[in-house]
Amino acid sequence: MAFAGGYFAHYFVGFYLKLLFAALLVLAAFFMLRPVKERITHGTKRFGYWNRSFNGYNYKVNLWMVIPIAATVGFFAGMLGISGGSFKIPLMVLACGVPMRIAIGTSSAMVALTALMGFMGHTIAGGFSFFWSVPIVCLTAIGGLLGGKISIKINPDRLKKIFACTTLIAAFLCL
Repeated sequence: MAFAGGYFAHYFVGFYLKLLFAALLVLAAFFMLRPVKERITHGTKRFGYWNRSFNGYNYKVNLWMVIPIAATVGFFAGMLGISGGSFKIPLMVLACGVPMRIAIGTSSAMVALTALMGFMGHTIAGGFSFFWSVPIVCLTAIGGLLGGKISIKINPDRLKKIFACTTLIAAFLCL
């Protein structure tokens, strides 16, 4: 879906894409400030639910809900030229009950593929800028490596608040 979003982005005015991006960031930050309810996940196995156990955490992912939302997030991420981590993490934490540390790691693993697909869609539609692409890729890789190392050392509740605050700052900076 990120490919489709990147491909169809040129049909929209850049200003409106920036407004959409800012609105989605504010929404993501708002949801990240909400408390996460602990869910009991053991004992039930149903079609369309993915029971996970990782690093001492047990959680269940409702694929019926997640797949359409993730596809929508991928579409808008590709359209906006972002990786979508700002939206995937709240989705995983709040809608799926995935622990914050696992959501960050999972989002980091998905970033490259989502960004690549969006980039390919933009490129095929004629929106490639070599001048901006190379420095942004380098800075993003450095930021991802540093962010991953730092997030391991921070309390998950505090990490959610930091994530929400930086997301709000990003929303206001893009306006």
